[in-house]
Amino acid sequence: MSSLSEANTHFAIDLFQQIRQLKQENIFYSPFSITSALAMTSLGARGQTASEIEKVLHFNGITGSTKGGATKDSVSHRGENSGNVHHQFQNLLTEIKKPSDAYELKVANRLYGEKSFAFLQEYIDNVKKFYLASAESADFVHASEESRKKINSWVETQTNEKIKELFPKDSFDSVTVLVLVTAIYFKGKWLQEFKKENTVQEKFWLNKETSKSVQMMKQTTFLNFTLLEDMKVKILEIPYKCKELSMVVLLPDEVDGLQKLEDQLTAEKLIEWTSPQNMKEGLVDLHLPRFKVEESYDLKDTLTALGMVAAFNNADFSGMTGTRDLVVSKVVHKSYVEVNEEGTEAAAATGIEIIRKSGPIPDTFHCDHPFLFFIKHNKTNTILFYGRVSSP
Repeated sequence: MSSLSEANTHFAIDLFQQIRQLKQENIFYSPFSITSALAMTSLGARGQTASEIEKVLHFNGITGSTKGGATKDSVSHRGENSGNVHHQFQNLLTEIKKPSDAYELKVANRLYGEKSFAFLQEYIDNVKKFYLASAESADFVHASEESRKKINSWVETQTNEKIKELFPKDSFDSVTVLVLVTAIYFKGKWLQEFKKENTVQEKFWLNKETSKSVQMMKQTTFLNFTLLEDMKVKILEIPYKCKELSMVVLLPDEVDGLQKLEDQLTAEKLIEWTSPQNMKEGLVDLHLPRFKVEESYDLKDTLTALGMVAAFNNADFSGMTGTRDLVVSKVVHKSYVEVNEEGTEAAAATGIEIIRKSGPIPDTFHCDHPFLFFIKHNKTNTILFYGRVSSP
């Protein structure tokens, strides 16, 4: 593994395999948002705490040089590899945050520290440098509820009011000293919008016996497409305007084929299946339901199961404060996605002229039963959002 985007894909699939054991219905989250928050934490972690976080995020497999002046002292005391990861994050965030007229994509990181607690200036500076994050002080000791509202309000603003109440009532108390928050928001229009007059009520099969009525969008157009005959799965890339971002849909041939796909899904397979050399452009008869998914996750048990144990109990975050008196108390994540004829709006706390050949027979891609999807930033090949639609 050589890049941060590959590490992010591995983490995305690891998370999915954990979450699907607990949830049979829709799933939606931002692996990029969660990685950002944990990476900011790892910047101040030392020893076993650091190695566990880096292993869970697959940072231990990232190679490359530390261009940009990361030194042993300025980033961490664990050597070049860790510094390289944080530099890659700096470059990745800079690329993803570039303004575009084609879509709206906001990624915001912020650190809230208890005002009576002395954080090392080096840590605050590095969080700003590598994660383009601002540091704010909060009064968790005397005004924990006001601090909660302040943080929630910031998240709501950053996600165009799609993520409300990230931290529920009584989330903080007088022992809270540090809250790391990352928010991501995306709103994009399809390169080829669906015509609203073509949307009709159709059946979506939840399983072989049960269906529900959904608003099914339809269009026939040229798209990147691949067929995995051995897996009995089709994969389709639906680009957003300017092709800087895309939604990729993995659709089993069979109504009840999702379980088999999920059982066999690995990051390596996903990277291979969706690589440009395996996707070929063709005429596709696409049926895609309108859907909206809102989810929230408490990730403490999930991350512990993946191997991030020390951070929650016997932690060493001396890179933040100089002392070993901090532990992570909770990791929460909320997400929102809405897909319609115009495009997609998604949040989490992140044209080509085609000449038609004469009369080709279109491949069918009818999403009328459960499927997986992800939204990626194409230039960096980074998965921003990942999900499963079991019931639109």
